[in-house]
Amino acid sequence: MLGKHPTRLIPLTLSMALLLGTAPAFAVGTPVQTAADIVYRDANIYTVDDDNPTATALAIKGDRIVYVGGEEGVEAYIGEDTKVTDLNGLTVLPGIMEGHMHMSSMGKTLIQLNVFWKPKNVILEAVRAAAQEAEPGEWIQGQGWMNTIWEDTDFPTKEELDAVAPDNPVYLKRADGHMAWVNSMALELAGVTKDTPNPQGGEILKTEDGEVLGCVTDNARDFFTNIIPAYSTEEQREIYLLAQNELFTYGITSAMDAGCDVTDIENYQYLYETGQMKLRTYPLVRLLDTTNAQADYVRENLPAGMMYDNRMNLRAVKITTDGSLGARSAAMLEEYSDREGYCGELRFTDEQAYEVFKLAYDQGYQICTHTIGDAACRQVLDTLERLQSENPQEDHRLRIEHFQIVAPEDIDRAIQMGVIPSMEFIHATSDMLVAEDRIGAERMKGAYAWRTVLDKGSIIVGGTDAPVELVNPWHNFYAGVTRKNRDGVPENGWYAEQAVTREEVLKSYTIWVAYGQFEEDIKGSLEVGKLADFVVIDRDIMTCPEDEMKDVQALMTVIGGEVVYTKDTAVPTIMWHGVPLTFNSALIEEPGKIYAPVADVMNGIGGTVEKNGEFVTVTYNGVSATLPVTSVSGTDYVGLRALFEGLNQSVVWCQTSRTVSTSTVL
Repeated sequence: MLGKHPTRLIPLTLSMALLLGTAPAFAVGTPVQTAADIVYRDANIYTVDDDNPTATALAIKGDRIVYVGGEEGVEAYIGEDTKVTDLNGLTVLPGIMEGHMHMSSMGKTLIQLNVFWKPKNVILEAVRAAAQEAEPGEWIQGQGWMNTIWEDTDFPTKEELDAVAPDNPVYLKRADGHMAWVNSMALELAGVTKDTPNPQGGEILKTEDGEVLGCVTDNARDFFTNIIPAYSTEEQREIYLLAQNELFTYGITSAMDAGCDVTDIENYQYLYETGQMKLRTYPLVRLLDTTNAQADYVRENLPAGMMYDNRMNLRAVKITTDGSLGARSAAMLEEYSDREGYCGELRFTDEQAYEVFKLAYDQGYQICTHTIGDAACRQVLDTLERLQSENPQEDHRLRIEHFQIVAPEDIDRAIQMGVIPSMEFIHATSDMLVAEDRIGAERMKGAYAWRTVLDKGSIIVGGTDAPVELVNPWHNFYAGVTRKNRDGVPENGWYAEQAVTREEVLKSYTIWVAYGQFEEDIKGSLEVGKLADFVVIDRDIMTCPEDEMKDVQALMTVIGGEVVYTKDTAVPTIMWHGVPLTFNSALIEEPGKIYAPVADVMNGIGGTVEKNGEFVTVTYNGVSATLPVTSVSGTDYVGLRALFEGLNQSVVWCQTSRTVSTSTVL
């Protein structure tokens, strides 16, 4: 059990230079036993070391920790050239290890059309605007739409995209990444018609009269991805750097990249060799079959292991066996409750799965398998069991990624086999919109079953699966502990008996990820001899009110003793249910008050605003408030607290990070 300290917020007067560790060094009168390069003191440190769970100081020499403990003990590590930073009681955690995400895909979301969880009409307007800017025939791409949040929850159609982009092929990935929404021009270019047969492991969705709907799943997406122009090598590398910088802002120091081609591996190598990539990564070679370039790579190369000064660990493969629940392409043992006669799609026959798995297993690669449905999970366990009986390995650390819908007996079986579940807490609070409709109440007993998995003696490797979800780890903390979405729904949590503790979520993002990557000796906790990777956050996530967990801000991210990110607090951060709002016009600050451009706020939260003389009426989710408005340079401003509280929101101001955060009052 992790110890707990009271929250102590850093005063506004603390300069960012201090956070950067540039406070002047000072000498002590006693001899220094091991002079550290940097010392951080007066901190609230959660070490994730069961033998020494909390501390107030740590010392760093080179890229390693040489001391973790109390204030008295750290004095011996302060020499004449030691930089000393007083954190004034701020909370420090081991560097967050993102246990399952997609670096390139997430980076692309930063340069493509942002349609993440947006209303359909907003997406269509964004496509229209993009088409007006694009050259005729230029592809329009984006990711993140989620039909389950729309008023009409049916899958969208090609005609809807045709109406706004008739002269441009459009390819928009669903948030889960296992379905794409395309228009007629994209279908024509791909040669897909109503007579095109479904590939193994994919489906071209049809209307009731047999016409192409405009949505395709999993392997059927290949018709389009094979013809969409690839990004140049330089663009691909820049995409990785954009993703890296985004991760730093959340305190993430290490990330597992769940599926890389040979060119991706080469890009990583270039970025590390040129010193541009500082993030620690665990890239998985994407193994789709036994004949492609990745299969040749695995066949010709044994696992490389740790490289580039402990920055990249190349020793695992990613195999995908089915699709997603939302797209109904997850492979189920019985038919979907909301689609009679359909059980989803296995990507492999049993024998194909065996051949692909065997290639990686016999070469000594760790196998990490994407598995959503219970039929896919059973196929994976059968395959792994066969391989283990043929060629036993003592420390294989085989993993099932997502481990989402599992027959209860297969949960026991997986744990007995030593298979490690990698699960994303936030998936449950997104999928709760459709899960019971898809699989019914009985199968929910083995779905998103975190508490069951832990109580049976396993661990959970945590992550977000970004860009399927936002990469923000603090959302995962909130989802894991509360079983609620960021709107605070449902009030008492969804299948709340499967919730986990804050300590368990923290371990799932640190030491358990490290173990799942064979890295627990150097990462995952703050201990002497381990890498000096950590994050300083703006409040104590182990003791703060539950609603605030989703709003935590990283103030400083450190990798190997080097500060790679410091939060700019010059402008307040305004959070709406855990997501920062953006503004076209500047915020206005007065003592104790913040005024915001009302149109920007309401556009950001999906509300409406109507002006009537010197007042505006704002409406969100059926709740309205009328507020006085002030016009500055043609922009209408309202008091931020009054606006949010008028919309039935609780408002919290964190002085440390100068962040306003909101939660719905239920």
